[in-house]
Amino acid sequence: MNALLFDSLLICPHGGHAKREATPIDACLFFYECEGCKVVLRPKPGDCCVFCSFGSVPCPPVQAQRPCCG
Repeated sequence: MNALLFDSLLICPHGGHAKREATPIDACLFFYECEGCKVVLRPKPGDCCVFCSFGSVPCPPVQAQRPCCG
């Protein structure tokens, strides 16, 4: 089993702004305001959180192939 990663590079699909953020291990992040363009990101349909939709790595529960908050 691979080690879980607890940070992810979130990339805004609107302006391309990228920022490394810590992934919460006990909660899902449903909303994230881009520091570049101020657009509030929400998960894509079928994804549990913004890390799964816009991050370089998905949230820890998804990495571990466990059910997530969704």
